[in-house]
Amino acid sequence: MPRKNYLYQHYSWPELHQVVDRQPVVVLPIGSVEDHGHHLPLDTDNFLISNICEEAAKRADGEILLLPLIPYGFETHHMDFPGTIDIDIEHLLHFVTDITKSVAHHGFRRILIADGHGSNMPILELAARRTNVETESVCACFIWPSLALEAIQKVRTSGKGGMAHAGELETSVYLHIDDSKVDMAKAQRDLNMPDSDFMWLDLTEGSPVNLMEQWSSFSKTGVHGDPALANAEKGEVIFEAVVSRFLELVREFKNRPDPQRTDHHVEK
Repeated sequence: MPRKNYLYQHYSWPELHQVVDRQPVVVLPIGSVEDHGHHLPLDTDNFLISNICEEAAKRADGEILLLPLIPYGFETHHMDFPGTIDIDIEHLLHFVTDITKSVAHHGFRRILIADGHGSNMPILELAARRTNVETESVCACFIWPSLALEAIQKVRTSGKGGMAHAGELETSVYLHIDDSKVDMAKAQRDLNMPDSDFMWLDLTEGSPVNLMEQWSSFSKTGVHGDPALANAEKGEVIFEAVVSRFLELVREFKNRPDPQRTDHHVEK
């Protein structure tokens, strides 16, 4: 296999000196192994975030250095569904932070954590903050749908909750990348959370109050959304919008000024 110059692991350690000199944005993708209904495989979160990150890295002209994927995430609330792999909150926080702090130790100054699984986000936000406090690098995190909300809304046909989990959004993007692993004959609408003005789930529209109950308490299929409305054409629009905005983010983040801290305790 030919070497891919955007992959962190394809360099030898002496070669990394030159890579550090040009200061690419180091991207750490993280996903999960969990239920995604009857129509999508367990690898959905990993597959989507991996393809998004790799496509962005290919187009970034050396501005992205892509770390290997972390394939597991926080999944306690999904453990009633066979196949799900759960990582303890504290363990995941320390694991992610160990990686980002290692990257910072080697001299990279901009680190982005790219998330493919919603329930990882609170942990990743803490990992990024800890990295910023404990190193000289700047670390930020995002979940991929947040980069292309306008494009998503233009192609969306489901209502609130229809793009929460294994629904119209994820199924469409998976169909665009590889429809051979999606069984649309088994795609079922499953939207059974109690109706609320304050608490709901959707990857494109956060509710004002956060609540995560055991997934099996409101989903019989593992879905929370409407995958029957998905198609590859929607997926292509969303995928291209996410990758395009990802590149814009990387270029802005790469050129972001270093923060200048001031200790006001020394003022008279």
